[in-house]
Amino acid sequence: MLNFGPFKSLSTKEFQQKREEGFAVIDIRRADEWEDFGVIEGSHKITFYDESGKFDIEQFLEQFTKVVADKEQPFILVCAHATRTKIVCEIMGLKLGYTNVYELDGGINWGWIDKGLETIKS
Repeated sequence: MLNFGPFKSLSTKEFQQKREEGFAVIDIRRADEWEDFGVIEGSHKITFYDESGKFDIEQFLEQFTKVVADKEQPFILVCAHATRTKIVCEIMGLKLGYTNVYELDGGINWGWIDKGLETIKS
């Protein structure tokens, strides 16, 4: 586990352990990415950035807080390659005060699919 201060980056194995412990998994990619590559089973699909790279934090938080009930509840963010999650994790930890923020190192493409693990398409 790599500690980036406001968040921690999990290896695939660590991610699997935390997921089994009940950590919420939030996939922040766009709908077209979910359709193209699938999602990790049990993930909550809540888009952060739109196609042009813009975001609406209030809209995101409206959906996010239905999954993560308080600022101490642990959660793991997932995107394609762990680039977007690093930015969103910093926002969640530094700006919004969430204390148990994690990401999947390498994202779904380099930290899951390339390891031979399955995704589901819905």
